[in-house]
Amino acid sequence: MTPDTRIDFLYLSEQDMIAAGVTDMAACVDTMEEMFALLYRGDYRMAGPNNDSHGSTISFPLEPAFPNMPRHTPDRRFMAMPAYLGGRFGTTGMKWYGSNIANRERGLPRSILMFVLNDSDTGAPLAFMSANLLSAYRTGAVPGVGARRLARPDSRVVGIMGPGVMARTTFEAFMVACPHIDTVKIKARGRDSLNAFTRWVSGKYPDVTRIVEVESLEEVVRDSDLVTFCSSHSAASGGAAAYPTVERQWVKPGAFLAMPSPCGMDEGMEAPEIRKVVDCLGMYDAWAEEVPKPLHHHIPVIGCRFMDMVDEGRMARDDIHDLGKIVAGDLPGRTDEDEIVIMSVGGLPVEDVAWGTVLYRNAVEKGIGVSLNLWDQPALR
Repeated sequence: MTPDTRIDFLYLSEQDMIAAGVTDMAACVDTMEEMFALLYRGDYRMAGPNNDSHGSTISFPLEPAFPNMPRHTPDRRFMAMPAYLGGRFGTTGMKWYGSNIANRERGLPRSILMFVLNDSDTGAPLAFMSANLLSAYRTGAVPGVGARRLARPDSRVVGIMGPGVMARTTFEAFMVACPHIDTVKIKARGRDSLNAFTRWVSGKYPDVTRIVEVESLEEVVRDSDLVTFCSSHSAASGGAAAYPTVERQWVKPGAFLAMPSPCGMDEGMEAPEIRKVVDCLGMYDAWAEEVPKPLHHHIPVIGCRFMDMVDEGRMARDDIHDLGKIVAGDLPGRTDEDEIVIMSVGGLPVEDVAWGTVLYRNAVEKGIGVSLNLWDQPALR
């Protein structure tokens, strides 16, 4: 019997991804929660010698020696983020993207992302999909997972710095986790982004009755139950001294802070009584091996500051709590009404695999997308 060697795969445009449910934040938060439990049990693989690497990056020199080589500008890079995820997913995939802050002058997103999903046995492609929304929603969903476990369930006030795409998806996830939210405070650099975010909140969440523009970081944080900084990583090109910094005196008892973008802490926030959580401790270990120290100077997510504190002897590694361990029930969620929690969101390739797999299967079930042929029979075997 002649084996069937034909390989077809599904191409999913951004509109196809929307039809497949990429913007269903409640489902995305549920998927990320399931993924974190698998992560904690070890049923996954990412890149690098410890299988926990964030990915591999191509960057460019300030003064290229060759005429066609791109010149370094803020956030100009290419990056590959591969992973395998087990459980009901059982798939392998890679997000691949190019990024350049100057894209905005062309009316394009800063980063343009694609995702390829593969059969984990044969390596054959299953799907090639638009990934800007995939990435945005899986990133925003992680603070939602954290808020489910670590925020006060009666949380009502959200403070946001940087009302862009990341702020929208994070706010959506907060609304999934904490449905009593009725107030949002926003600090923005530009009037256009502020107005766009305000219109979006008003249209999507009529129960959010107070939308307040604020001028300072202190106003973002003070009296907020949920806080998130969502500015672009390229905005912190000056190193750790330039990161927006949370001061302990601003933070109300019981606050939950989820930080997917540049963030610093004062000494009060570094104190032992402030609970420190990361999305995957192994990934921060990988960064500590791959990147010069101090780690936080080079990678602006706050979990890298936690790692620097361990290196400085100021806290024990076991004092950094892993979100997967909390989701799995081997660490408690919120321990009391006044506990303050700051959570680092670094972004994991397994998140793309989890959400991408769900969307691929949705698309197959609904007949969404374009089937493309790789070959009927390979020319070389």
